[in-house]
Amino acid sequence: MESSTTHAIVEALTKAIVEHRLHPGTKLAEQKLADHFGVSRTLVRQALFQLSKNRLIRLEPARGAFVAAPSAMEARQVFAVRRMLEAEMTRAFVREVTPAKIRALKEHVAREKSALDDVPGRTELLGDFHVRMAELMGNEVLAQMLGELVSRCALITLMYQTATAAEHSNDEHAEIVKALAARDEALAVRLMNEHLLHVEENLAFDRKMPTNDISMALS
Repeated sequence: MESSTTHAIVEALTKAIVEHRLHPGTKLAEQKLADHFGVSRTLVRQALFQLSKNRLIRLEPARGAFVAAPSAMEARQVFAVRRMLEAEMTRAFVREVTPAKIRALKEHVAREKSALDDVPGRTELLGDFHVRMAELMGNEVLAQMLGELVSRCALITLMYQTATAAEHSNDEHAEIVKALAARDEALAVRLMNEHLLHVEENLAFDRKMPTNDISMALS
């Protein structure tokens, strides 16, 4: 019971962070979270520890827990890892592509497009495109690793991404799917690499960090 409760808290906080309802630097007060979820501070502490292992929050001695605020250097490193990982994923996807997998990706891209005016919704869907590719390949380890990286990218994009980047990402996803459907491995890999480079290039590292209140984010 304790394990499932802790997992539920982790899921709720992760979703709030990924959907940009909890902003970088937000203090996560244990008692406030315990009151919100109706659980003990011990369970909240366990959940915060798990989130710290995923680098979504940072734990500071004598100060408590805060939503992580990735530096520009960390942001560049995260995208470098994603380019290495997703290039090979794209190659593997082309080798085992099927009409059903392409239909699933096209449906996902269509959902992205319909959610472009919904900031939390589009953020989650745009990140999930990459995780969805891993899931369709049946590679649970890859899907989990990408999920963690995408979650970290959600923080990075909240802090640094410019306003017009989301629509461009959706268009680029559509082009990637076309290349996958054509089984054009070289083109698909190039488009994936260019897409991740474009997302990184659209990050404004001099942007001021937003703030938010935890009670509003989880309400």
